[in-house]
Amino acid sequence: MPPGPAPIPGVRSARDASDPSVSDPHGGLPGVTDLLATAVAEIGGAQRSGQVQMAEAVGHAMETGQHLAVQAGTGTGKSLAYLVPAVRHAIERGTTVVVSTATIALQRQLIDRDLPRLAAALAGSLGRAPVFAILKGRRNYLCLLRAQGDAPADPLDMLFDPSATSVLGRQVQRLHEWAAETRTGDRDELVPGVDDRAWRQVSVSAQECIGVQRCPFGTRCHSERAREVAGEADVVVTNHALLAIDAIENFDVLPEHDVVIIDEAHELVDRVTAVASTELSAAGVELAARRCGRMVDEKPISVLREASEGLERAVTTVPAGRLDVLAEPLAVALASVRDAAAACAAQLRASAGGGEQDLDRVSAARAAAASLDDISGAAGKMLRAFGPDVASRPDVVWLDRPPEDGTRPPTLRVAPLEVGGLLADRLFGRHTVALTSATLSLGGSFEPLARQWGLPLAGAGADRAIAGVPAPRGGGDQDGGDHDGAGDADGAGDAERHPLDWTGLDVGSPFDHPRSGILYIARHLPQPGRDGLPESYLTELRELITAAGGRTLGLFSSMRAAKQAAAELRDNLGFPLLCQGDDSTSLLVAKFAADEPTCLFGTISLWQGVDVPGRSLQLVVIDRIPFPRPDDPLASARQRTVAARGGNGFMTVAAAQAALLLAQGSGRLLRTMTDRGVVAVLDPRLATARYSGFLRSSLPPFWTTSDPEVVRGALRRLAAEVAAS
Repeated sequence: MPPGPAPIPGVRSARDASDPSVSDPHGGLPGVTDLLATAVAEIGGAQRSGQVQMAEAVGHAMETGQHLAVQAGTGTGKSLAYLVPAVRHAIERGTTVVVSTATIALQRQLIDRDLPRLAAALAGSLGRAPVFAILKGRRNYLCLLRAQGDAPADPLDMLFDPSATSVLGRQVQRLHEWAAETRTGDRDELVPGVDDRAWRQVSVSAQECIGVQRCPFGTRCHSERAREVAGEADVVVTNHALLAIDAIENFDVLPEHDVVIIDEAHELVDRVTAVASTELSAAGVELAARRCGRMVDEKPISVLREASEGLERAVTTVPAGRLDVLAEPLAVALASVRDAAAACAAQLRASAGGGEQDLDRVSAARAAAASLDDISGAAGKMLRAFGPDVASRPDVVWLDRPPEDGTRPPTLRVAPLEVGGLLADRLFGRHTVALTSATLSLGGSFEPLARQWGLPLAGAGADRAIAGVPAPRGGGDQDGGDHDGAGDADGAGDAERHPLDWTGLDVGSPFDHPRSGILYIARHLPQPGRDGLPESYLTELRELITAAGGRTLGLFSSMRAAKQAAAELRDNLGFPLLCQGDDSTSLLVAKFAADEPTCLFGTISLWQGVDVPGRSLQLVVIDRIPFPRPDDPLASARQRTVAARGGNGFMTVAAAQAALLLAQGSGRLLRTMTDRGVVAVLDPRLATARYSGFLRSSLPPFWTTSDPEVVRGALRRLAAEVAAS
């Protein structure tokens, strides 16, 4: 058997008020500002006004229960600005604060660097070192029961790519070896990693788990132990997906907590939407039938297989894209799948019963039942999605028909149009929430994102709630009236605060954007079309890169455009050019950062996921305003719903999404105080369209020009300085 996991360094096993090493919560702790100064002095670096302002605002939110949205530009030091008040609040109140992030990179930064250093720096001031832990969904931890033997390959993994069997087997064997040595079972600690198909052979979802009491490895379960450690921590770091599951499900996933801090909050809605979405395919139904094996009578399995075949036939008659009308053949097929899957699941549970049973059979039955529940639930949700009033439907259904290469089956998908109601009820209505990112204010206002989060317009009373903090951009009603339930300036306790009361705060950026960067809008170019990049765009791109001496990150609105530009320019550019898809994205970014003249072209993950400070990145080129595709099922349905309610669907949905991505993409340029360069947008609509002001006001305040000679001259001077040094 694999050895039991050892204690994790830096994590206490308990947080006991009777422990003399734990300070008296009523003994009086230093204030947030003093603790921040101590942390900065101990860790190193310089305290910035925006960091102090943010820390005070986060601390005030925790004291009053008023939700807070903070825009803090790159270089502000926002991690310390929310961690310092978080650990103070947790120790003073004897409670837990949850910090949620969108990316693994930020989770690792918090757990491996920021929190250990902060705990050491503040141990003396707080009376003890703050306790921290990381918690992920059960599927992210290795299951010791599944890893004890040779787990069979998932039939669906082999259904479309039989040649992958040997590769999958080698990865699963490596996972079995890793199981004997890992202390945490955390997938992210396995380097190099394995693909999802291999990981599924040694992990289980919460629905598939047979339970800690029944499992012979229950006392050493990696997932259960992570939950136990998290329950004793002052600060628990998790991800937006688990935060969403905790809100959606009817059972607690996270430990009891009163405050949630959401970093990378600009991604919250998309991550929650993904968790609340589901899918259905004939191949998935067939897989569920195979999983039932001999645990269910042949008749219900035959009915399920017939339903799978019926769904496959019905899908062939359905056009790809958003479905506004539920055709009769598809309705019949969905109902058959729903009922057949539910019948098989019921028989599985009835046969499982209680008493002593073979654990392999119990585990297989739980996995099969979970699969059947997912299928039955997805089919039922799709059937309920087609109400008589198209504009008031809560969900949207579409068919994703992939290329006919046999790698993926046609798949029906269903997603909620809005998650604001869910967040308002299950997140903001139950916890104090502080949201932060470098990009929260769109068009000069927090309201576009606040509306998506389910928060109302914040009144002037809410703005004044933070003493000494300037009124935020976009936080107040146009008429200055108080938001219902907002407290007054001096007496947060004089009136009961509305549970959705919030305020916004922009603490700015330490960067001098007008002196460090140029926003170049190629106003002379034609508007982009649908037939790929025009020749004039490729010429402009070539001239800009040449002037910059390479050092270019090309952000494209589609992979097709990125590959076209790479193919056209690679042979005659004179600089190394990498394109997303040539290798893993992380490896491409590493190569790009290591070799200054190299250029990197790519699409969506590069808009938000690249952090390359220094001279390797001095030019960011954006080919076009990144509006959602007109045929995007979710975005188009959301626009239609907003318009039906009397709003501007284009501005509320499409322009807001474009503004967010433009701000994120432009933010790739300046990563340190000494960085300089150019953001070049080839799409002239950023200067000429009626909505251009909204988009430009979402960007950092770079010095702006539309003169190609001016921008090329600036790039040449930067290149010359690099060469001279």
